[in-house]
Amino acid sequence: MTRILLATSTPGLEKLVKKAAETDAAVELVGVARSGKDAVTITGKLLPDIVAVELRDDDTAETVREIMIAAPTPVVMVSYQDRSYLGAMSARALDAGALAVIPAPIASGTSLEQAAFDKFLSTIKAMAQVKVVRQWRKKTRGDHQVKEAPEAAAHARIAIVGIAASTGGPAAIRSILRELPTDFPAPILVVQHMSNGFIDGVAASLDATVALKVKVGTNGERLRPGTVYLAPDGHQLGVSGKLRLRVVDEDPIQGFKPSGSYLFGSIARAFKDESLAVILTGMGDDGTEGLRALRVAGGKVIAQDEKSSIVFGMPKSAISAGLVDFVLPVEDIAAKITALAIDRS
Repeated sequence: MTRILLATSTPGLEKLVKKAAETDAAVELVGVARSGKDAVTITGKLLPDIVAVELRDDDTAETVREIMIAAPTPVVMVSYQDRSYLGAMSARALDAGALAVIPAPIASGTSLEQAAFDKFLSTIKAMAQVKVVRQWRKKTRGDHQVKEAPEAAAHARIAIVGIAASTGGPAAIRSILRELPTDFPAPILVVQHMSNGFIDGVAASLDATVALKVKVGTNGERLRPGTVYLAPDGHQLGVSGKLRLRVVDEDPIQGFKPSGSYLFGSIARAFKDESLAVILTGMGDDGTEGLRALRVAGGKVIAQDEKSSIVFGMPKSAISAGLVDFVLPVEDIAAKITALAIDRS
């Protein structure tokens, strides 16, 4: 049984979630919190398996943060109706510890209604299994603080970095990007699995809080050092030779679009042993197949370690396949990237 606490003051969303829960005997809606403060208090009292918080204003991130401090519980954000203005809010809530943003179920009155309910509940049940850890209040630090690059290892200098992440990825990506030097000498391409409609906001939030330029990639634009390109919704991200970005509406790779495997395979073909792939926290095994091509081409691979991963699925798959050169906690990944990309000889 998956016990859900819903945090919303929107009657329409409450009605939809209740209706969805009633269709699955393995799900129970144990309560509804009408405010962020109530959500924190009720989470501590009822100890639900997961908290579903409506994503609607700037208080959402603070609600998530307080839950993770007071009563650590998996939290997902639920978007309801118009999502066009919620991207930056979702980025802040993901940083605060939320696992994902998911669309609300849709009551269509047709045969598609149950399919929408099933998809919503299957995601809720999967996220409820994620092990989360208590967060602690801490002093804020400068957004643009960077570490001095360690000495480079003896190998080909990295000329491009590809990053793939899913659940827990936005916070991990931010923690890595904020530690890279302002003169980072290579472009960085990122595939982040998330619900449609939010990647623009995530890119804007990252661009405002890290030293590097962060943007959603467009097909054919020139690759520039020190720039981070995020895959847009529903498109594959890669490169066209060593000079241009490739953003195309091609088939999913093992169900993923954008796909980490597509990205890693693309940079491997163009950059060969100058490629670096970073596989971060996330469910499933996206990225593993692309890493095979990258390793054959002589590229390097970093995987996030289990302890610092929200979900160890994607890194574990790559490690188990023997495709990883370095397994590191998230706080050490930026220093390793920098060491591999900057030739100090």
